[in-house]
Amino acid sequence: MKKSIILIFVLSIFQSSLAQNFVSDSLDIESSTPRADKLFKKMWYKEAAQAYETELNSLLRNKENRGENYLRVLKRTGDAYFFNTDMENAERVYNKLISTYFPNINPEYIFRYAHSLEGIGRYDEAKRWMKEFAKKTQKVDDRSVNYDQIDQTIEDVLNIKPQFVLQNLSINTEYSDFGPMYYKDKLIFSSAADSSNYHTRIYHWNEQPFLNLYVGDLNAIESDIDNVEDFSSTINTRYHEATVTFTPDQKSVYFTRNNYDGELGRDDKGTNHLKLYRADLVQNEEGKEVWENIQELPFNSEEYSVGHPTLSSDGKLLYFVSDMPGSIGGTDIFVVDVFQNKENDSINKVRYSEPRNLGEKVNTAGREMFPFITDKALYFASDGHLGLGGLDVYQSKIIDETFSTPKNLGAPLNSKLDDFSFIIKEKLNRGFVASNRSTGKGDDDIYSFIRVPIIEEKPECDQSIRGYVSNEVTGERIANVNVILYNEKGAQLETTVTNINGAYQFNTVLDCDTKYKVEAQKTGYGKKDKPVLTDKIPGETIVPLGLKTLDKLIVEEGGVLKIKIGIIYFDLNKSFIRNDAAIELNKIVVLMTQYPKMVIKIESHTDARNTDAYNLALSDRRAKSTRDYLISQGIAANRLESAIGYGESRLINKCADGVVCSEAEHQLNRRSEFIIIKM
Repeated sequence: MKKSIILIFVLSIFQSSLAQNFVSDSLDIESSTPRADKLFKKMWYKEAAQAYETELNSLLRNKENRGENYLRVLKRTGDAYFFNTDMENAERVYNKLISTYFPNINPEYIFRYAHSLEGIGRYDEAKRWMKEFAKKTQKVDDRSVNYDQIDQTIEDVLNIKPQFVLQNLSINTEYSDFGPMYYKDKLIFSSAADSSNYHTRIYHWNEQPFLNLYVGDLNAIESDIDNVEDFSSTINTRYHEATVTFTPDQKSVYFTRNNYDGELGRDDKGTNHLKLYRADLVQNEEGKEVWENIQELPFNSEEYSVGHPTLSSDGKLLYFVSDMPGSIGGTDIFVVDVFQNKENDSINKVRYSEPRNLGEKVNTAGREMFPFITDKALYFASDGHLGLGGLDVYQSKIIDETFSTPKNLGAPLNSKLDDFSFIIKEKLNRGFVASNRSTGKGDDDIYSFIRVPIIEEKPECDQSIRGYVSNEVTGERIANVNVILYNEKGAQLETTVTNINGAYQFNTVLDCDTKYKVEAQKTGYGKKDKPVLTDKIPGETIVPLGLKTLDKLIVEEGGVLKIKIGIIYFDLNKSFIRNDAAIELNKIVVLMTQYPKMVIKIESHTDARNTDAYNLALSDRRAKSTRDYLISQGIAANRLESAIGYGESRLINKCADGVVCSEAEHQLNRRSEFIIIKM
């Protein structure tokens, strides 16, 4: 089993916060092996575990003298293995602890036991103990909401569709390699691979050298790096340096380091915390670019740790991890505003707001670590949200300047052990992540990845679209309207025509909860389209459409499109165009000029008084006189398809020969009609 990347932040950062969460109730009894306690307090967990095992075996042999010390040593032994991510041994010891003292056991140990079970792939048992943890910590620990498995179960996380293809980097060593970050066409990373000083600079937590920053050249497809060298002789020290981020102009860097300024600084409990530092890229006397002006940030402290920086793309927001007062859990993600003096980029001219906790949607009572911010989302590692074991990588999308509920990114990006230090170029869907999974080369390894977006498969669900078309002004249904169906990309799927009642229906079988577009068009009317989202369940989606005529003079009567003007009056038995008639006919001239493709035909009618032959001849003279007037006003003759008089043959009421009617009733039959043929 691999060692833990807890080294990374618990380099010192979480030795105080993380470890103390579990140590607090196991320090109350004096140990019979002070050496084991001393090793544990110094976080030399590998040696501490061996020492506690010796004491544990002694207690097992001497049943009569176990007492409360047996409980204490069980806790300490399990913790020593757990903090070093030796999950097989942690599970073995925690199992004995839980089986012996349950239910009177601190829920934190149930939490750790569940994670240990996940770490060795026993998810069914882990699920049971996650629920037990949630039951015992309900309303007092926000992790209970994630671990009660009501909204999401461990099976749901296991069944997340794979979207990452990982490749182990060639530069990984047997030691801890993690913390990748882009820098120009290079990659910066942290590593404990320091063979030259291995014997003198050992970090006893897991018998590895201290961490330094390195830089390598990205290959053409950004899947690996080579030509690795020290990142900076001025930034690297004899203690830990890890996790960096750069300002947008690449001229300043933020990095994590032990509280070290010539010697290690410690708080009143002897803990050496981590701090954030900033350095500027300057030219030295030899003209070489070097990192200088190294200064720590003002919100660092001797009493808590600050580290793992990441900057927004505009450099105005700096996110980081800390266990400072106001933290929700062991370690939380915080953010500060960065105020830059544009005239002078000196570190002394950079100011920061007070740190703000990102809140309970992102942070939990567990550990949130290794944030990475893009314009689309915040990525981070956590063991407080439901995951596959240890630290998992989560994505919290940025929606309206707030972070959405974090989503586990699933296997194979996440594994049974710790997965963290996620970075990505969103446009390329490429990035890097670190993990201490068992298939790696050493402790923590860096992997490159390609992200393949998941195409969500919709369950089979059939929909159809039908509706009707009506006049927006009058509400009258419109027949013979061409109605066209398009998909979301604009491809035409089907065309149909409204019936006499203005109704239409498409025969194409459509998908549920899918976007389409319906378009209606008819001569004389303005085209109308309408976006449609089909219903989420099988059935029909009703889409009504309203059309307006192109001009208020254009009307549809009985399915026939006409130009409607005032009555054209003629003198008795005459056919010449009077001035009042010319005023109305000029409206047609204007309309036909506005629509140069319009073609009409003219029909004139009389009432039933006088003989049929007389009325037929009179109406025909009037129709042709009307046509001649329109031509005289500039309308081309070929746009007037015909001009015909129909006499009294097409009466629109009962007033035929021999029927007594009023003058108003006879007037209805004396009419000229202008029928639109095309536009």
